[in-house]
Amino acid sequence: MGLFSGQLSSVVEWEEYRDDVIFWKFANKEIKKGSRLIIRQGQDAIFMYNGIVEGIFKDEGNYDIESDIIPFLSTLAGFKFGFNSGLRAEVLFVNTKEFNVKWGTKNAINLPAPNLPGGMPVRAFGNFQFRVADYMKMIENVAGVKQQFIVDEVRDRVIGRLDQLLMKWIAKEGKDMFNLQANAYDISKGISQDLNEELMEIGIGVTGFAIQSVTYPEEIQQMVQKVAAQSMIGNNMGVYQNVAMTDAMSNGKAGSGIAQDMVGMQMGMMMGQQMMNNMNQMNGMNQTNGMGQMNMNQAMAQPQTAGGFCPNCGAQVAADANFCVKCGQKLK
Repeated sequence: MGLFSGQLSSVVEWEEYRDDVIFWKFANKEIKKGSRLIIRQGQDAIFMYNGIVEGIFKDEGNYDIESDIIPFLSTLAGFKFGFNSGLRAEVLFVNTKEFNVKWGTKNAINLPAPNLPGGMPVRAFGNFQFRVADYMKMIENVAGVKQQFIVDEVRDRVIGRLDQLLMKWIAKEGKDMFNLQANAYDISKGISQDLNEELMEIGIGVTGFAIQSVTYPEEIQQMVQKVAAQSMIGNNMGVYQNVAMTDAMSNGKAGSGIAQDMVGMQMGMMMGQQMMNNMNQMNGMNQTNGMGQMNMNQAMAQPQTAGGFCPNCGAQVAADANFCVKCGQKLK
């Protein structure tokens, strides 16, 4: 150790302790003589030299790089630390655990539905699991240009494809769009297979995918609740009206929806009955005074004065008229 007594021994280890990091790269640092490699539980270490994988170490422990690691590397097996010289290599630490990630559709998905030209907008939520499955593909397509890779980057890739995959598997399975929750297992299985095939291109394997809930527009959910309530009551309209009225009274207001309609109908019937009663009263009064009213009308319709007729033109003239107002014939 005399020749290297002035050099500080370094430790090569994972220095990023966030739980959402998939891999972290120990790069652009010179590995000195006497350095040690620390591999913790749930980690693998990949030695790379000039962009080429030299060795993969999976057993946790504390290793002397010169004696325990270099002899097992591909092209660096004979590497010797010289005076004031170190080894410029990259060590890629990989998180080997399974990640559990929540997902949700960013926007409503318009699924084809009968009698709805624009489709039915629905949203879906759930979770999926993944882990690193192929180191070579990950290094080739991701790690070569990145210092680290995090879970959010995988989530973004998945969510970017979910809309199309949901529509594909719902249509492919021929499922009833109003009963998606019951068919969630079959749909999830198909989506998991497609996602695994796509993410394998970057070395990520999907180990599980689940749809936890599917939500419809608020109007549709309200209709479903009403149908469920009606099915419990049955076809007894009397019971249905009583329930609606009771709900409205207990709320201290007319209520909403069906309850409000029933209250309005009851009020309308009461107003109509009152109008009929008023009309019947008016008819009774008219029948009592009918004859007198008729005589009065007839008297008003008769001329106020009586007269004769013009001997020349036959027009009716007043009794006290001296000339006919029509032809001018002298009457007296």
